[in-house]
Amino acid sequence: MKQKHVNIPIFLPELACKNKCVFCNQKQITTTQNIPSIQDIINKIELHLSTIDTNTKVQIAFFGGNFTGLPFKMQESYLQAAYRFIEQGKVESIRISTRPDYITENNLLLLKSFGVKDIELGAQSFDPEVLRLSKRNHSVEDIRTASCMIREHGFSLGLQMMIGLPGDTYVKAMHTAQSIIDCKANTSRIYPCLVIAHTELANMHKQNQYIPLDLQTAVAWSADIYSLLQKHEIQVLRVGLHPNADFESPEVCIAGPYHQSFKQLVCSEIWKQRFLKHISVQKGKLHIEVAPSEIAYAVGYKSSNKTYLRSKFGWISIRANTTLQNNEFTYSII
Repeated sequence: MKQKHVNIPIFLPELACKNKCVFCNQKQITTTQNIPSIQDIINKIELHLSTIDTNTKVQIAFFGGNFTGLPFKMQESYLQAAYRFIEQGKVESIRISTRPDYITENNLLLLKSFGVKDIELGAQSFDPEVLRLSKRNHSVEDIRTASCMIREHGFSLGLQMMIGLPGDTYVKAMHTAQSIIDCKANTSRIYPCLVIAHTELANMHKQNQYIPLDLQTAVAWSADIYSLLQKHEIQVLRVGLHPNADFESPEVCIAGPYHQSFKQLVCSEIWKQRFLKHISVQKGKLHIEVAPSEIAYAVGYKSSNKTYLRSKFGWISIRANTTLQNNEFTYSII
């Protein structure tokens, strides 16, 4: 049986991040308003562990704030709180997220000593103009240097990207994806830029200085990026922000391509393009078989792919085949 993987997320909203990107309102994005104490962290880990089944690979993940920008002693305290569960054999490792310009030799040595396995960098873009307009206040070279240091110290490297930032284009977004590949990242996350209340981007949008991607465009870009990363065996951990009821309110998410099933829309589009590329349209009964894990995406969000193919062929069935894996599929037309 394949071992499951579970993250125990610890969110640190805006903690240690002196920078203020135009799009950022971490407290709203993570729904976390307060900085957790050491005891809060221990309690949360214990609560999660009490609900996790055996044969599960468990990782504690410090998300949100700029972890390596914390005072050194504070980093050490947080890591010690998590590391005790590694020593007890209840947790395998720790994951942290941080900024590319806050990676130092001392930080990496500390992280290594407390069982950190994965370091994710908020790269967002590999285009200098996009970084400048988004007020990231780090350079493309900072991303490349930090990535190299992380890999040299034996960590798994994650590079997060954001599409539709100020100044972004399809070509720039695909360049960022290719740069993630060139940096030899192990994992990535793809986020569409949203206009969140109480951010500089919200003011820019109000003054017609920024227009977000529409949902259809964001899905199309993300589908191409996801496919490219998959082709190069980079694991895409997330596509779109985690579903958040607050984002349903226009008072929180003012504009932008938010959808609670964004990943399903993206993966549905990938399968639609895959079918169109390999199956010649002709009248008949179309039988398709895919891996069980891909059946929902192949059928499409709200059966969109099945409906589309039925309009072309007249009749269609999409079934799971346990002998197929990942993106494999077979078909016949009768």
